[in-house]
Amino acid sequence: MSYQVFARKYRPKTFKDVLGQDHVIQTLRNAIEQKRLAHAYLFVGPRGTGKTSTARIMAKALNCTGGPSIEFDPEETICQEIAEGRSLDVIELDGASKNKVEHVHELLDTVKFAPSSGTFKIYYIDEVHMLTPQAFNALLKTLEEPPDYVKFIFATTEPHKILPTIISRCQRFDLRPIDTKTIADHLTYIAENEGVKLDSAAAWAIAKGADGGMRDAQSMLDQLVAFCGDHIAEENVLEVFGFTSRETIANLTNAILTKNTTDALEILHGQADTGKDLGQFLNDAIGCLRALLVSKVDPNADNDGIPAKDWDKLTASSEMIKTDRLLNLVEIFAQTESNMKWASNKRLHMEIGIIKAIQSLNDVRISDIITSLAGAGALDVIPRVETPVAEATKAATTAEKPAEKKTVVDPTPVAVQPEARPEPIDEPEPVIVEETKVAPKKTVTKSSEPFGSLDKFIESAPEKSEAPAMVATEESKPTQTAQPPANKAAEAKELQGQKAAELADDFDKDPLIQQALDTFQASRIN
Repeated sequence: MSYQVFARKYRPKTFKDVLGQDHVIQTLRNAIEQKRLAHAYLFVGPRGTGKTSTARIMAKALNCTGGPSIEFDPEETICQEIAEGRSLDVIELDGASKNKVEHVHELLDTVKFAPSSGTFKIYYIDEVHMLTPQAFNALLKTLEEPPDYVKFIFATTEPHKILPTIISRCQRFDLRPIDTKTIADHLTYIAENEGVKLDSAAAWAIAKGADGGMRDAQSMLDQLVAFCGDHIAEENVLEVFGFTSRETIANLTNAILTKNTTDALEILHGQADTGKDLGQFLNDAIGCLRALLVSKVDPNADNDGIPAKDWDKLTASSEMIKTDRLLNLVEIFAQTESNMKWASNKRLHMEIGIIKAIQSLNDVRISDIITSLAGAGALDVIPRVETPVAEATKAATTAEKPAEKKTVVDPTPVAVQPEARPEPIDEPEPVIVEETKVAPKKTVTKSSEPFGSLDKFIESAPEKSEAPAMVATEESKPTQTAQPPANKAAEAKELQGQKAAELADDFDKDPLIQQALDTFQASRIN
C-alpha cells in the first residue's frame, strides 16, 4: 500500500472527528435527526478548516445504510466509496477547473436520473466562487426547485464572489479557523500514533504557524518527521519553517515596554540576519501585545503559548503601562505591517515601527492631563492658603479696623479764600469786553499709598496772582474785576468731597458688598 500523508490519513470520517466546528456539526446533526434537510448547503471558511471533510461526512450520513442517520459506520462500502470519490450518487465537481456554463449543463443533465444505491443524489461543487456568471445563472432554476432526491453542497473560501441569488437559495455555514490549542493537541495525538516524540513547544510552534488550518499543520508535521525522524523539538520547527521562538518574541516585547531601543533593534537584526520572515515576526509581536492587552482586561486569559517565566516578566513590565498605551502600540505595529506588505526593504520599516512604538510610550496624552487634573480634586475643596503678602495686608487691615477711621470732608473750602465780591452795579453791560486768560499752573500731588479715597489726589488751586482778570476798556465805566476762578474750584472740590463721603458710606452699607467681604474674608482698604 502506498504511503498516505497525514492530511489524508487522519481526515475526519464522522461528525465526532471534526474538530473546532461544533456550531456547524451540531446544526447538521439536529437537522438529520429532525428530518429538516435543506436542498442546498453552502460551507464557507478558510483553507484547511474542514469544508470538504464536512461535506463528505454529510453525504455519508444521508446515503448510509438505513439513512439518513448520524450514527453510521464509516467502514461500510458506500461510505468508503464516498470518502474515496467513487460513489455514483455523490458527484464532485471542481469549480476551479470546470467553471464554464457547459460544465454546469453536463451536471444538470444527470439530475433527472434517480440515485442508484443511496437515498439521495448529492452534487458537491468545491471552490464554487470560481464559476462564471453564466454558469451560476444556468444553475439557478434547478437549485431553487430540485427534485426531492437531489441535494447540493457548495464550498468556498470567498463567498463575496458568489451571486447573491445563489446564496439566498442555500443554508450557509461559516467554518471558523481552528484555535491553536486544538491543533497542537491533535498533532500530539498524531505523533503518538506514529511513534514520534513531539515536544509540546514544538507542537505549539507548528500550530501557531498553521494559522488556524488543520491541514497545514498536518502537512508541516509530516515534513518535520521526514527531517528530524523520531524526535521533533522546537528548534527543528524554527529552523525548518523560519519561525521565531516564543522566548524571542517575549524578549522583543519586553525591550519595547522597558523602552530599551538598543536591545529591541538587536533582536530584530538577529532575526533578519538569519533569514527569518520579518512579516511573521511582526505578526507574532502583535499577538504577544494582544495577549498582554487581554490579560489586563481578563486576568484569566491565556498567555498565547509564551513560557511562564517570560510571561511573568512581561506582565511585570506592563504593570505600569495603561491599556490605551498598549492599544497604541498595537496600532503602530498594525500600520507597520501594512507598510511592510508591499515594501522591498521590510527591515527598514520594522526598525521605524519599533522606534515609533518606544517613543510613543513617552508621549503625553490628553488622558494623562485629565487624570493629573482630576487628581487635584474639585475647586471647592481646595484649602485656602494665605501668602505672606496677604497675611501682612490682612494684619494691617485688622489693626486699622477697630478705629473705623473714615475720611470726613470739611464743608469749608480748603483752597485760598476768595476776596470779597463787590456789590453788582446796575448799569448797562459794557459794549466791548476783552478777556485775558492765563493758563493756571496745576500741581498734582500723588500719594504713595494704595489707591483709596479721593482726597489722596488733590489739585492745588491756582495762586491769587494768576487768576484771570476782566478789564473794562471803556473810559466812562468803572473797572470791574471778574469773579476769580479759585472760588469755583473750591466749590467744585467741596461738592466732590461731599459726594465721595456719601458714596463711601453707601458702599460700606451695601448688603452685597458686606456679603462679598464675609465670603472672601476680606476688608476694604481706605
